[in-house]
Amino acid sequence: MRISISEELQIIHKKIAEFMSQEVTPLESQFLNSTFRDLLPELRKKREKVKRLGLWAPHIPQEYGGLGLSLLEFAHVSEQLGQSPIGHYLFNCQAPDVGNMEILMHYGTPEQKERFLMPLIRGEIRSCFSMTEPEYPGSNPVWMGTTATKDGSDYVINGHKWFTSSADGANFAIVMAVTDPNAESPYLRASQIIVPLETPGFKRIRNTSVMGNTGSDYASHAEIEYKNCRVPQSNLLGPENQGFMIAQERLGPGRIHHCMRWIGICERAFRLMCERAATREISPGQPLGTRQMIQEWIAESRAEINASRLVVLDAAEKIDQEGATAARDEISLIKFFVAGVLQKVLDRAIQTHGALGMTDETPLAYWYRHERAARIYDGADEVHKASVARRILQKYGMKDY
Repeated sequence: MRISISEELQIIHKKIAEFMSQEVTPLESQFLNSTFRDLLPELRKKREKVKRLGLWAPHIPQEYGGLGLSLLEFAHVSEQLGQSPIGHYLFNCQAPDVGNMEILMHYGTPEQKERFLMPLIRGEIRSCFSMTEPEYPGSNPVWMGTTATKDGSDYVINGHKWFTSSADGANFAIVMAVTDPNAESPYLRASQIIVPLETPGFKRIRNTSVMGNTGSDYASHAEIEYKNCRVPQSNLLGPENQGFMIAQERLGPGRIHHCMRWIGICERAFRLMCERAATREISPGQPLGTRQMIQEWIAESRAEINASRLVVLDAAEKIDQEGATAARDEISLIKFFVAGVLQKVLDRAIQTHGALGMTDETPLAYWYRHERAARIYDGADEVHKASVARRILQKYGMKDY
């Protein structure tokens, strides 16, 4: 697409594209058909090569050791990396680490940055984010049962979490816990607190099985118990009782990251679909692509992917210029729109591949299993649609409710 990007970003694009083609795509078969731990030595070598190429942590400012891209610039890069299931990991900008790095950069104390942020940026450790609870709806982040009460110079945390992403293999968690249950505003009750995973009272009960896969220290969704888990109050991240505000600041850019990664997935799925349609014959001399139904899928997918990219880049530019709060409508719109496009493009690509699409000979089945959640996490489609529609209607005189 004819989207203007700087000459410097074009050079970065070219480097990343070459690396992805030569170094990453050949590893995918092993990734899809073996364990992450088996592949880890090879992945570490690739990560070191990314560092040598000067492409490490593209979202992180240069003074912290990253590439220093703006959110809009990183959006372009995220699309490229999203075309492989392991792209973001190899460049150290995978969720939830990417969001935790951003929180620590903005709100961490010098001591927190030294102990947690810098090793995370260097790729020496992993982290997890612990907010969602099984007893409360994840789409309502101001309603939770986990508490952090003060005792001397410590917080004592008690609660039950699940979908604590990447807890398996992580070094520390950023935990949302209620620190002022009596605050008049529900938005001023919770705080974010850093909890090293070796802390007594932190227990990873299990990795929750998702779509038949319990995950590993590459990607997992753990159920966690906090039982009299004691950490110093110096582990408070940002101002006390501002956990919701910090979470919203984290989720705005995070949705740009996700959406551009999804567009990268769409581009790869689209390419696989077109290659299959052009070369797979359903009878002698008659490839799949001669069928009008397949042609319709290809045309609709191309239009939807192009539209998705434009609205996401527009949202990213607005966040860069005006902040996440000013772009909340744009953030909601891209979240449900691009997630829907992702599901449709993946489904069409799998259908075009027939039985092959159900196997792990291509990454399509992997993405279909792992990305159905795109319409749920970071706010379900229905929540985003309702909230943005309500704000639009208020401009036409409808009272809030």
